[in-house]
Amino acid sequence: MSLSAAASGLVLFHLSLTVVQSQNDYGVTYTSTQICAVKGSTVVIGCWFIYPSRVNVLKRVWFTKENNYNPEDLKTDPVYAGRVSYSSQWKSCTLTIRDLRESDSAVYKFRFETYWESFTGLPGVTLTVTVLQVHMDTSLYSDWPILTCQGSCQLNNRLFYAWYKNGQKISTQSGQYWYTDYLNPSDSYSCAVRGHEASTSPSVCVRGDSCNRVNYSNRSICAVKGSSVDISSTYNSYESLIQSTSWFRSGRGSEDLREDSQYAGRVELIETERGRSTLRIRDLTESDSAQYHFKFKTQSFEWKSSLPGTTLTVTDVQVRVSTGRQLDCVTRCNPYVSSYVWYKNGQQVNGASSSSYEAPRDTSYSYSCALKGFEDFHSPLVCEFPLRFYLNENLIWVIINVMFCQ
Repeated sequence: MSLSAAASGLVLFHLSLTVVQSQNDYGVTYTSTQICAVKGSTVVIGCWFIYPSRVNVLKRVWFTKENNYNPEDLKTDPVYAGRVSYSSQWKSCTLTIRDLRESDSAVYKFRFETYWESFTGLPGVTLTVTVLQVHMDTSLYSDWPILTCQGSCQLNNRLFYAWYKNGQKISTQSGQYWYTDYLNPSDSYSCAVRGHEASTSPSVCVRGDSCNRVNYSNRSICAVKGSSVDISSTYNSYESLIQSTSWFRSGRGSEDLREDSQYAGRVELIETERGRSTLRIRDLTESDSAQYHFKFKTQSFEWKSSLPGTTLTVTDVQVRVSTGRQLDCVTRCNPYVSSYVWYKNGQQVNGASSSSYEAPRDTSYSYSCALKGFEDFHSPLVCEFPLRFYLNENLIWVIINVMFCQ
Protein backbone atom coordinates (compact mmCIF):
# COMPACT_ATOMS: atom_id res chain seq x y z
CA MET A 1 0.00 0.00 0.00
CA SER A 2 1.37 3.42 -0.88
CA LEU A 3 1.56 6.10 1.77
CA SER A 4 -0.78 8.30 -0.23
CA ALA A 5 -3.35 5.52 -0.31
CA ALA A 6 -3.02 5.01 3.41
CA ALA A 7 -3.50 8.67 4.10
CA SER A 8 -6.49 9.06 1.80
CA GLY A 9 -8.15 6.04 3.34
CA LEU A 10 -7.45 7.14 6.91
CA VAL A 11 -6.07 3.70 7.68
CA LEU A 12 -3.70 2.16 10.14
CA PHE A 13 -1.40 -0.46 8.71
CA HIS A 14 1.21 -2.76 10.19
CA LEU A 15 4.66 -2.74 8.64
CA SER A 16 4.95 -6.53 8.80
CA LEU A 17 3.45 -8.46 5.91
CA THR A 18 1.22 -11.47 6.36
CA VAL A 19 2.01 -14.05 3.69
CA VAL A 20 -0.18 -17.05 3.02
CA GLN A 21 1.78 -19.64 1.07
CA SER A 22 0.77 -23.20 0.17
CA GLN A 23 3.08 -26.01 -0.82
CA ASN A 24 2.06 -25.95 -4.46
CA ASP A 25 2.98 -22.31 -5.14
CA TYR A 26 -0.44 -20.76 -4.50
CA GLY A 27 -0.44 -17.83 -2.08
CA VAL A 28 -1.92 -14.50 -0.97
CA THR A 29 -0.09 -11.57 0.66
CA TYR A 30 -2.02 -8.91 2.57
CA THR A 31 -0.26 -5.61 3.26
CA SER A 32 -1.98 -5.49 6.64
CA THR A 33 -4.30 -7.72 8.62
CA GLN A 34 -5.68 -4.95 10.89
CA ILE A 35 -7.05 -1.68 9.48
CA CYS A 36 -8.84 1.19 11.21
CA ALA A 37 -10.70 3.75 9.07
CA VAL A 38 -13.12 6.64 9.62
CA LYS A 39 -16.75 6.47 8.57
CA GLY A 40 -17.31 8.21 5.22
CA SER A 41 -13.72 7.82 4.05
CA THR A 42 -12.08 5.48 1.50
CA VAL A 43 -9.95 2.50 2.45
CA VAL A 44 -7.42 0.65 0.29
CA ILE A 45 -6.66 -2.94 1.34
CA GLY A 46 -3.36 -3.93 -0.29
CA CYS A 47 -3.15 -7.49 -1.60
CA TRP A 48 -1.01 -9.62 -3.94
CA PHE A 49 -1.40 -13.25 -5.00
CA ILE A 50 0.76 -15.89 -6.72
CA TYR A 51 0.03 -19.07 -8.65
CA PRO A 52 1.95 -21.40 -10.96
CA SER A 53 2.70 -19.97 -14.39
CA ARG A 54 1.11 -22.96 -16.11
CA VAL A 55 -2.42 -22.20 -14.87
CA ASN A 56 -5.00 -19.50 -15.67
CA VAL A 57 -7.03 -17.65 -13.07
CA LEU A 58 -10.75 -17.94 -13.84
CA LYS A 59 -12.23 -15.88 -11.04
CA ARG A 60 -11.16 -13.38 -8.38
CA VAL A 61 -13.44 -12.41 -5.51
CA TRP A 62 -13.40 -10.54 -2.21
CA PHE A 63 -15.95 -11.60 0.39
CA THR A 64 -17.02 -11.37 4.02
CA LYS A 65 -19.76 -14.02 3.90
CA GLU A 66 -20.06 -17.53 2.50
CA ASN A 67 -23.13 -19.47 1.41
CA ASN A 68 -22.58 -23.23 1.54
CA TYR A 69 -18.83 -22.57 1.30
CA ASN A 70 -19.38 -20.38 -1.78
CA PRO A 71 -18.10 -16.83 -1.20
CA GLU A 72 -20.57 -14.00 -1.83
CA ASP A 73 -18.78 -11.51 -4.09
CA LEU A 74 -18.78 -7.97 -2.67
CA LYS A 75 -19.40 -6.62 -6.19
CA THR A 76 -22.81 -8.33 -6.31
CA ASP A 77 -23.79 -7.46 -2.73
CA PRO A 78 -26.32 -4.57 -2.82
CA VAL A 79 -24.87 -3.23 0.45
CA TYR A 80 -21.63 -2.41 -1.42
CA ALA A 81 -23.27 -1.31 -4.69
CA GLY A 82 -21.15 1.32 -6.43
CA ARG A 83 -18.65 1.46 -3.55
CA VAL A 84 -16.12 -1.33 -4.22
CA SER A 85 -13.50 -1.91 -6.90
CA TYR A 86 -10.78 -4.51 -7.49
CA SER A 87 -7.32 -3.80 -8.86
CA SER A 88 -6.83 -4.81 -12.50
CA GLN A 89 -3.04 -4.99 -12.22
CA TRP A 90 -1.35 -8.32 -12.84
CA LYS A 91 -1.33 -10.46 -9.67
CA SER A 92 -2.69 -7.55 -7.64
CA CYS A 93 -5.82 -8.20 -5.60
CA THR A 94 -6.04 -4.78 -3.89
CA LEU A 95 -9.55 -3.89 -2.73
CA THR A 96 -10.91 -0.32 -2.50
CA ILE A 97 -14.05 0.52 -0.53
CA ARG A 98 -15.48 4.04 -0.71
CA ASP A 99 -17.96 5.91 1.52
CA LEU A 100 -17.28 3.61 4.46
CA ARG A 101 -20.10 2.73 6.85
CA GLU A 102 -19.88 1.33 10.35
CA SER A 103 -21.63 -1.80 9.07
CA ASP A 104 -18.62 -2.39 6.76
CA SER A 105 -16.62 -3.51 9.80
CA ALA A 106 -15.82 -7.17 9.06
CA VAL A 107 -13.10 -9.66 8.13
CA TYR A 108 -12.36 -9.41 4.39
CA LYS A 109 -10.86 -12.35 2.50
CA PHE A 110 -9.58 -12.72 -1.05
CA ARG A 111 -10.15 -15.90 -3.07
CA PHE A 112 -9.10 -16.88 -6.58
CA GLU A 113 -10.06 -19.89 -8.66
CA THR A 114 -8.23 -21.80 -11.40
CA TYR A 115 -9.04 -24.94 -13.37
CA TRP A 116 -7.16 -26.94 -10.75
CA GLU A 117 -8.19 -25.52 -7.43
CA SER A 118 -9.50 -22.58 -5.39
CA PHE A 119 -7.37 -20.68 -2.89
CA THR A 120 -8.44 -18.34 -0.08
CA GLY A 121 -6.02 -16.04 1.74
CA LEU A 122 -6.39 -16.65 5.46
CA PRO A 123 -6.87 -15.25 8.05
CA GLY A 124 -8.00 -12.24 5.99
CA VAL A 125 -8.03 -8.52 6.85
CA THR A 126 -10.00 -7.17 9.80
CA LEU A 127 -11.46 -3.75 8.96
CA THR A 128 -12.89 -1.59 11.75
CA VAL A 129 -14.85 1.50 10.71
CA THR A 130 -15.11 4.10 13.45
CA VAL A 131 -16.88 7.39 14.12
CA LEU A 132 -14.74 10.19 15.56
CA GLN A 133 -15.52 11.42 19.06
CA VAL A 134 -14.17 14.27 21.19
CA HIS A 135 -12.91 13.11 24.59
CA MET A 136 -12.08 15.51 27.41
CA ASP A 137 -9.46 15.13 30.15
CA THR A 138 -9.61 17.57 33.09
CA SER A 139 -7.35 15.58 35.42
CA LEU A 140 -4.52 18.14 35.21
CA TYR A 141 -6.33 21.48 34.98
CA SER A 142 -10.09 21.63 35.40
CA ASP A 143 -10.42 24.98 33.61
CA TRP A 144 -8.03 24.02 30.77
CA PRO A 145 -9.12 20.57 29.61
CA ILE A 146 -7.21 18.52 27.06
CA LEU A 147 -9.49 17.48 24.21
CA THR A 148 -8.55 14.50 22.04
CA CYS A 149 -10.03 13.34 18.74
CA GLN A 150 -10.43 9.56 18.91
CA GLY A 151 -12.15 6.61 17.31
CA SER A 152 -12.95 3.15 18.63
CA CYS A 153 -9.74 1.84 17.03
CA GLN A 154 -6.20 3.20 16.64
CA LEU A 155 -5.92 5.48 13.59
CA ASN A 156 -2.82 6.24 11.56
CA ASN A 157 -0.57 8.52 13.66
CA ARG A 158 0.45 10.53 10.56
CA LEU A 159 -2.99 12.11 10.16
CA PHE A 160 -3.68 15.84 10.65
CA TYR A 161 -6.82 17.07 12.36
CA ALA A 162 -9.18 20.05 12.18
CA TRP A 163 -10.91 21.41 15.28
CA TYR A 164 -14.14 23.41 15.57
CA LYS A 165 -15.42 25.60 18.42
CA ASN A 166 -19.12 26.48 18.40
CA GLY A 167 -19.25 25.36 14.78
CA GLN A 168 -16.39 27.62 13.65
CA LYS A 169 -13.04 26.23 12.50
CA ILE A 170 -10.17 27.06 14.84
CA SER A 171 -7.57 28.59 12.52
CA THR A 172 -4.80 28.64 15.13
CA GLN A 173 -4.92 24.89 15.73
CA SER A 174 -1.77 23.10 14.50
CA GLY A 175 -3.34 19.87 13.23
CA GLN A 176 -2.67 17.70 16.27
CA TYR A 177 -5.12 15.07 17.45
CA TRP A 178 -5.39 17.00 20.74
CA TYR A 179 -6.43 20.55 21.59
CA THR A 180 -6.57 22.57 24.81
CA ASP A 181 -8.48 25.73 25.62
CA TYR A 182 -10.05 27.65 28.48
CA LEU A 183 -13.23 25.86 29.50
CA ASN A 184 -16.39 27.89 28.99
CA PRO A 185 -19.70 26.12 29.71
CA SER A 186 -21.34 27.70 26.66
CA ASP A 187 -18.81 26.23 24.20
CA SER A 188 -19.01 23.04 22.14
CA TYR A 189 -16.20 21.32 20.22
CA SER A 190 -15.90 18.87 17.34
CA CYS A 191 -13.07 17.46 15.26
CA ALA A 192 -12.32 15.87 11.88
CA VAL A 193 -9.42 14.48 9.92
CA ARG A 194 -8.14 17.12 7.50
CA GLY A 195 -9.31 16.45 3.98
CA HIS A 196 -12.31 14.51 5.30
CA GLU A 197 -14.23 17.25 7.08
CA ALA A 198 -17.51 15.71 5.90
CA SER A 199 -16.92 13.06 8.58
CA THR A 200 -16.78 15.50 11.48
CA SER A 201 -17.42 14.24 14.99
CA PRO A 202 -20.62 15.28 16.81
CA SER A 203 -20.37 18.59 18.67
CA VAL A 204 -20.02 18.03 22.43
CA CYS A 205 -20.21 20.33 25.46
CA VAL A 206 -17.08 20.77 27.54
CA ARG A 207 -19.15 21.12 30.72
CA GLY A 208 -22.67 19.82 31.24
CA ASP A 209 -25.17 19.40 28.39
CA SER A 210 -26.50 22.91 27.84
CA CYS A 211 -23.88 24.45 25.53
CA ASN A 212 -24.46 25.89 22.05
CA ARG A 213 -24.38 23.03 19.53
CA VAL A 214 -25.95 21.62 16.39
CA ASN A 215 -25.74 18.03 15.13
CA TYR A 216 -27.22 16.61 11.92
CA SER A 217 -29.14 13.34 11.72
CA ASN A 218 -27.58 12.46 8.32
CA ARG A 219 -24.49 13.79 6.59
CA SER A 220 -25.52 12.57 3.11
CA ILE A 221 -28.99 12.03 1.67
CA CYS A 222 -29.98 10.81 -1.77
CA ALA A 223 -33.45 11.55 -3.10
CA VAL A 224 -35.21 11.11 -6.44
CA LYS A 225 -36.28 13.98 -8.65
CA GLY A 226 -39.94 14.85 -8.01
CA SER A 227 -40.04 13.33 -4.53
CA SER A 228 -39.86 14.96 -1.08
CA VAL A 229 -37.08 14.86 1.50
CA ASP A 230 -36.71 15.59 5.21
CA ILE A 231 -33.38 16.98 6.49
CA SER A 232 -33.13 17.03 10.29
CA SER A 233 -30.88 18.38 13.01
CA THR A 234 -30.83 18.55 16.78
CA TYR A 235 -29.77 21.74 18.51
CA ASN A 236 -29.29 23.33 21.91
CA SER A 237 -28.69 26.84 23.17
CA TYR A 238 -26.77 27.85 26.27
CA GLU A 239 -29.35 30.58 26.75
CA SER A 240 -32.90 29.39 27.38
CA LEU A 241 -34.65 31.72 24.91
CA ILE A 242 -34.09 31.14 21.16
CA GLN A 243 -35.36 34.01 19.06
CA SER A 244 -35.31 32.38 15.61
CA THR A 245 -34.39 29.22 13.70
CA SER A 246 -33.88 28.73 9.96
CA TRP A 247 -32.20 26.64 7.24
CA PHE A 248 -29.94 27.82 4.43
CA ARG A 249 -27.84 26.26 1.67
CA SER A 250 -24.14 26.61 0.93
CA GLY A 251 -23.14 29.17 -1.68
CA ARG A 252 -26.04 31.54 -0.98
CA GLY A 253 -24.95 33.26 2.18
CA SER A 254 -27.27 32.52 5.07
CA GLU A 255 -30.58 33.43 3.42
CA ASP A 256 -33.58 31.65 4.94
CA LEU A 257 -34.79 29.09 2.40
CA ARG A 258 -38.37 30.13 3.10
CA GLU A 259 -37.49 33.48 1.51
CA ASP A 260 -35.57 32.00 -1.45
CA SER A 261 -37.53 32.24 -4.72
CA GLN A 262 -36.14 28.88 -5.94
CA TYR A 263 -37.92 27.14 -3.06
CA ALA A 264 -41.12 29.19 -3.10
CA GLY A 265 -44.05 27.02 -2.00
CA ARG A 266 -41.83 23.93 -1.67
CA VAL A 267 -40.17 24.23 1.75
CA GLU A 268 -41.54 23.75 5.23
CA LEU A 269 -39.87 24.04 8.64
CA ILE A 270 -41.15 21.40 11.07
CA GLU A 271 -40.45 21.65 14.80
CA THR A 272 -42.74 19.23 16.61
CA GLU A 273 -40.39 18.75 19.57
CA ARG A 274 -38.01 20.96 21.49
CA GLY A 275 -34.45 20.89 20.16
CA ARG A 276 -35.19 19.25 16.81
CA SER A 277 -35.72 21.00 13.47
CA THR A 278 -36.67 19.34 10.17
CA LEU A 279 -36.48 20.98 6.76
CA ARG A 280 -38.93 19.42 4.30
CA ILE A 281 -38.44 20.10 0.57
CA ARG A 282 -41.14 18.94 -1.86
CA ASP A 283 -41.12 18.36 -5.63
CA LEU A 284 -37.34 18.08 -5.73
CA THR A 285 -35.32 19.22 -8.74
CA GLU A 286 -31.70 18.38 -9.55
CA SER A 287 -30.77 22.02 -8.88
CA ASP A 288 -31.75 21.40 -5.23
CA SER A 289 -28.58 19.30 -4.85
CA ALA A 290 -26.53 21.20 -2.27
CA GLN A 291 -25.30 21.22 1.31
CA TYR A 292 -27.91 22.41 3.82
CA HIS A 293 -27.25 24.05 7.19
CA PHE A 294 -29.32 24.89 10.23
CA LYS A 295 -28.82 28.02 12.35
CA PHE A 296 -30.40 29.55 15.42
CA LYS A 297 -30.20 32.95 17.10
CA THR A 298 -30.51 34.16 20.68
CA GLN A 299 -30.23 37.62 22.11
CA SER A 300 -26.43 37.40 22.38
CA PHE A 301 -25.38 34.46 20.18
CA GLU A 302 -25.92 33.23 16.61
CA TRP A 303 -24.91 29.76 15.41
CA LYS A 304 -23.43 30.28 11.95
CA SER A 305 -21.41 27.14 11.46
CA SER A 306 -18.54 26.38 9.10
CA LEU A 307 -19.08 22.70 9.95
CA PRO A 308 -20.38 20.47 7.15
CA GLY A 309 -24.17 20.22 7.12
CA THR A 310 -26.25 17.64 5.29
CA THR A 311 -25.38 17.07 1.63
CA LEU A 312 -28.44 16.38 -0.52
CA THR A 313 -28.05 14.76 -3.94
CA VAL A 314 -31.14 14.81 -6.17
CA THR A 315 -31.08 12.31 -9.03
CA ASP A 316 -33.13 10.86 -11.82
CA VAL A 317 -33.08 7.10 -12.44
CA GLN A 318 -32.14 5.39 -15.72
CA VAL A 319 -31.69 1.82 -16.92
CA ARG A 320 -28.49 1.37 -18.91
CA VAL A 321 -27.69 -1.66 -21.05
CA SER A 322 -24.31 -2.98 -19.95
CA THR A 323 -22.24 -5.96 -21.14
CA GLY A 324 -24.03 -9.09 -22.30
CA ARG A 325 -27.59 -9.10 -20.96
CA GLN A 326 -26.82 -7.06 -17.87
CA LEU A 327 -28.98 -4.04 -17.07
CA ASP A 328 -27.70 -1.35 -14.68
CA CYS A 329 -29.80 1.02 -12.60
CA VAL A 330 -27.87 4.28 -12.90
CA THR A 331 -28.22 7.28 -10.59
CA ARG A 332 -26.02 10.10 -9.32
CA CYS A 333 -26.24 8.49 -5.87
CA ASN A 334 -24.87 4.99 -6.53
CA PRO A 335 -22.21 5.18 -3.78
CA TYR A 336 -24.91 6.10 -1.23
CA VAL A 337 -27.68 3.69 -2.24
CA SER A 338 -27.75 0.23 -0.68
CA SER A 339 -30.86 -1.28 -2.26
CA TYR A 340 -32.75 -1.14 -5.54
CA VAL A 341 -36.07 -2.38 -6.90
CA TRP A 342 -36.46 -3.94 -10.37
CA TYR A 343 -39.66 -4.25 -12.39
CA LYS A 344 -40.42 -6.59 -15.29
CA ASN A 345 -43.55 -5.82 -17.30
CA GLY A 346 -44.61 -3.54 -14.45
CA GLN A 347 -44.31 -6.23 -11.76
CA GLN A 348 -41.65 -6.17 -9.06
CA VAL A 349 -38.95 -8.82 -9.48
CA ASN A 350 -38.58 -10.71 -6.19
CA GLY A 351 -35.06 -10.90 -4.83
CA ALA A 352 -33.61 -8.33 -7.26
CA SER A 353 -32.11 -5.64 -5.01
CA SER A 354 -28.73 -4.99 -6.63
CA SER A 355 -27.87 -2.10 -8.95
CA SER A 356 -27.49 -4.69 -11.77
CA TYR A 357 -29.97 -7.19 -13.18
CA GLU A 358 -29.37 -10.07 -15.59
CA ALA A 359 -32.21 -10.19 -18.12
CA PRO A 360 -33.43 -13.70 -19.09
CA ARG A 361 -32.91 -14.98 -22.62
CA ASP A 362 -35.41 -15.45 -25.42
CA THR A 363 -38.10 -13.25 -23.88
CA SER A 364 -39.83 -9.98 -24.68
CA TYR A 365 -40.05 -7.84 -21.55
CA SER A 366 -40.07 -4.22 -20.47
CA TYR A 367 -37.82 -3.25 -17.58
CA SER A 368 -37.53 -0.36 -15.16
CA CYS A 369 -35.90 0.25 -11.79
CA ALA A 370 -36.27 2.44 -8.74
CA LEU A 371 -34.41 3.22 -5.53
CA LYS A 372 -35.59 1.48 -2.39
CA GLY A 373 -37.89 3.89 -0.58
CA PHE A 374 -38.73 5.74 -3.83
CA GLU A 375 -40.77 3.01 -5.55
CA ASP A 376 -43.23 5.57 -6.96
CA PHE A 377 -40.46 7.11 -9.06
CA HIS A 378 -39.51 4.50 -11.69
CA SER A 379 -36.96 4.95 -14.42
CA PRO A 380 -38.22 5.18 -18.01
CA LEU A 381 -39.02 1.76 -19.50
CA VAL A 382 -36.45 -0.21 -21.44
CA CYS A 383 -37.83 -2.94 -23.70
CA GLU A 384 -35.98 -6.05 -24.77
CA PHE A 385 -36.84 -8.29 -27.71
CA PRO A 386 -35.55 -11.82 -28.37
CA LEU A 387 -32.44 -12.38 -30.45
CA ARG A 388 -33.22 -12.79 -34.13
CA PHE A 389 -30.96 -14.50 -36.66
CA TYR A 390 -30.96 -14.09 -40.44
CA LEU A 391 -28.60 -14.49 -43.37
CA ASN A 392 -27.55 -11.32 -45.17
CA GLU A 393 -26.52 -11.10 -48.83
CA ASN A 394 -23.03 -12.34 -47.92
CA LEU A 395 -24.48 -15.44 -46.21
CA ILE A 396 -23.27 -14.24 -42.81
CA TRP A 397 -25.38 -14.76 -39.70
CA VAL A 398 -26.49 -11.47 -38.20
CA ILE A 399 -27.84 -11.12 -34.64
CA ILE A 400 -30.34 -8.42 -33.74
CA ASN A 401 -30.98 -7.50 -30.11
CA VAL A 402 -33.06 -4.33 -29.88
CA MET A 403 -33.25 -2.41 -26.59
CA PHE A 404 -35.88 0.35 -26.68
CA CYS A 405 -39.56 1.00 -26.04
CA GLN A 406 -42.11 2.18 -28.55
